[in-house]
Amino acid sequence: MQEPTPTEVAPTEPSAEQVATQLAAVVSRLLRRLRSTSSDSLLTPTQSSVLARLDREGSDTTAALARAEHVRPQSMRLTIGVLEDQGLVERAPDPADGRKSVMSITEAGRVMLGAVRAAKHNWLAEVITTELDSDERRTVAEATVLLDRLVEK
Repeated sequence: MQEPTPTEVAPTEPSAEQVATQLAAVVSRLLRRLRSTSSDSLLTPTQSSVLARLDREGSDTTAALARAEHVRPQSMRLTIGVLEDQGLVERAPDPADGRKSVMSITEAGRVMLGAVRAAKHNWLAEVITTELDSDERRTVAEATVLLDRLVEK
């Protein structure tokens, strides 16, 4: 009986390109799943993103929000209109240029954003609890540290 060769015993190390392709695909699927987890909140991904941006960065004009979200100003006006109708954002005169308006997140918007974030977090925590054993959770935690290091570059 022949002994296995080293390549038969240990799998070959994946290339950086292979890891990058697999990682991008998994992260993309994870983001889609997280977005769909909070779909019952009545917020579209764009609406959620705009609320998060206003919460994180403060008041801004519709035009600036459109640029930041990579959408047309007309599309952003529609998004802002829906959020405003729901009481999640409010309009005020731009202190630098009274001809313009700036949008700000309201307290109701912060509550809605918190609910969306909680739904995503709760789903992810639940699936980690039910699908991974303690060793796998530790591996994911270690991978998270490495992924964080990658995105900081």
